[in-house]
Amino acid sequence: MPEAKSKIRMKNPIVEMDGDEMTRVMWQMVKDRLLLPHVELKTEYYALGLRRRDETDDQITIDAANATMKHRVAVKCATITPDAGRVKEYGLKKQWKSPNGTIRAMLDGTVFRCPIITPRIKPAVRGWRKPIVIGRHAYGDVYRNVEMFIPEPGKVELVYTPRDSDQEKRVVVHDFATPGVVMGMYNLVDSITSFARACFAYALEHHIDMMFSCKDTISKVYHAQFRLIFRDVFEREFRTRFEKAGITYTFTLIDDAVARIMKSEGGLLWACRNYDGDVFSDMVASAFGSLAMMTSDLISPHGYFEYEAAHGTVQRHYYQHLKGEKTSTNCMALIYAWTGALAKRGELDGLPELGEFAAKVEQAAIGTVESGVMTKDLVPYADPPPERFAYTEEFLEAIAANLEKSL
Repeated sequence: MPEAKSKIRMKNPIVEMDGDEMTRVMWQMVKDRLLLPHVELKTEYYALGLRRRDETDDQITIDAANATMKHRVAVKCATITPDAGRVKEYGLKKQWKSPNGTIRAMLDGTVFRCPIITPRIKPAVRGWRKPIVIGRHAYGDVYRNVEMFIPEPGKVELVYTPRDSDQEKRVVVHDFATPGVVMGMYNLVDSITSFARACFAYALEHHIDMMFSCKDTISKVYHAQFRLIFRDVFEREFRTRFEKAGITYTFTLIDDAVARIMKSEGGLLWACRNYDGDVFSDMVASAFGSLAMMTSDLISPHGYFEYEAAHGTVQRHYYQHLKGEKTSTNCMALIYAWTGALAKRGELDGLPELGEFAAKVEQAAIGTVESGVMTKDLVPYADPPPERFAYTEEFLEAIAANLEKSL
């Protein structure tokens, strides 16, 4: 009998954050079929499923973020951010905040989302030939807002009270004559500066042009502060390096940026504020083939890294799964979350074989799609189209078989 191959031994753990619904099911499948046969997987495990977050009053999310700061590398499954319907469905104590928002705020990171490109899957925007990377600010704005329903006539003001004086500043938001709604949000100069610096560094590392966009013609203080900080960081720290590398930085209004992106061939980093990045990363992923074909890497200036899929928990497929029905759910982004974390762990620990293994997993996954074995979401964009789509388990088994051949 042939001698069994020895598994790769890890030195330090990856913080593993498990999630919800169909992605939680596939999470275990990916580990069982692609990772555990070849790696002595060392993880510090946190169950971030919705019920566990509810049981711990969301303390487990904070614990997972603290563990990431300790071990520096994390991998995260998709999780539910509950609305009123989910509160009723799961019998929750309250509508808990987004675990992603909590983790991003604690790590002070920037989210970089990049489509997974395969030659056989043709983008819906026919001019796109290279990846469009979204650099998403991961702090503040609408994700840390406060809101209020205004039930009757009255005045709403923004009030700033300095800690060391009584010279408060006031500005009227609106004098309501009829019921309405109001929202307040904020950001920090330090966080915006870290965001700008992370984006410029990413563009340099990957040797791609960069664009930042907002709407400072309308928001002449809030959005303008982003534009000014980006300008200052670029001029002080990056202009000479960009010129030497032969790459460019451009600022443009968000509406102009959208028009440019639609006519671009790709191959650039588009830095966006938090909400813009959330929306446009889904647009880019969908246009490149599927929401399941986009990576999401959280990179902190403090040296912390978290890898996840850009999509949600695939609720509809999970309900099918619970009925015993087969699903055709694309696990590519989940696979790339794991390979990203393994490659970074190998890099930090001086374990190149871990990074080499991660690269082979990615090659096996791309090769599987190129061979015509793909999930249902990719079929409309495939050229040539496959004879049939693969179910979730079939897709994973095909990747596993391709991986075995390369090891």
